Amino acid sequence: MTYFAHGATLALAWFLAINVAASVIVAAIARRAPRSSGFLLGLRLAPAASSIVFVAAVFLPSYLKFEPRQFAEGFDVSLTALALVAAVLVAAGAARGIRAWRNAASRTRSWTRAARALTLDGIRVPTFLIDAPQPLMALAGIVRPRLIVTSGLLDALTPEEIAASAAHEAAHHRAWDNLKRLAIRSAPDILHGTRTARAIERAWAAAAERSADAASADPRSAAARLALASALVKVARLMPAAVPAAEPISTLVGGGDIASRVERLIDDGQRPIDAPTARSPWLLAGAASAAAILIAGYLPLLAIVHQATEILVHRLP
Repeated sequence: MTYFAHGATLALAWFLAINVAASVIVAAIARRAPRSSGFLLGLRLAPAASSIVFVAAVFLPSYLKFEPRQFAEGFDVSLTALALVAAVLVAAGAARGIRAWRNAASRTRSWTRAARALTLDGIRVPTFLIDAPQPLMALAGIVRPRLIVTSGLLDALTPEEIAASAAHEAAHHRAWDNLKRLAIRSAPDILHGTRTARAIERAWAAAAERSADAASADPRSAAARLALASALVKVARLMPAAVPAAEPISTLVGGGDIASRVERLIDDGQRPIDAPTARSPWLLAGAASAAAILIAGYLPLLAIVHQATEILVHRLP
């Protein structure tokens, strides 16, 4: 039992160390990071993801392979303190995620309590109409997504604008943006709440909205782009208080600067709207080479990590 408890303590200490190192790197490159939604999401989740991957794929195999089971080392004060800090990070992230999920579920239940089914052409997500004067269209949920539309929105927009707005929310659904919001909210890292984290999260929300705009409005169709642009302007003027970005709910005007989004949509189509870039053969070859190097160096890496762990245990007070 002591063997596994000691391993858990070391795993949490490594989790914190990798988390801190990755957070420092993210903070250093955040201002110069590309503004694409995928890159920004990866950047924001990098500290938590790298910590989890390192502990699960490197430290634990190293510990199980090289640490003798018949000799259990004691629990140092410093290592235990580091492990407790890491445990607090993990617990806090889980609590934030659970709270965001519950808040979104509660908000969705309040919206749909007196709602009736609504059919919108081209929309496969279950859609509900609620009687409310505020113009609101929101995609709520992850496993069972629902599109919420208010009567105020139907009154404020034309049929073409409603169709364009629904296509925008459908694009959020296809991109799993609500799941991404929840992952950002629940990420266990020391970046949470910092200026760097808030800047990355705002930039990601803006990029996600641009991507949904691009996916919902055919660049070759001026009518579709103009309908969505008109809907954005109308709803932004009449929109009530925005849904908190911390919840896994996507709204039509939930992120990014409306003026810049409208400008991109009314562009004459000569400039693509966040068009996906083709993958270069050189990029794929580089990724394959990196994977081969990692596989070849995996066992030596386990030995190096075990040696580093032994130094960590014996050097810390």
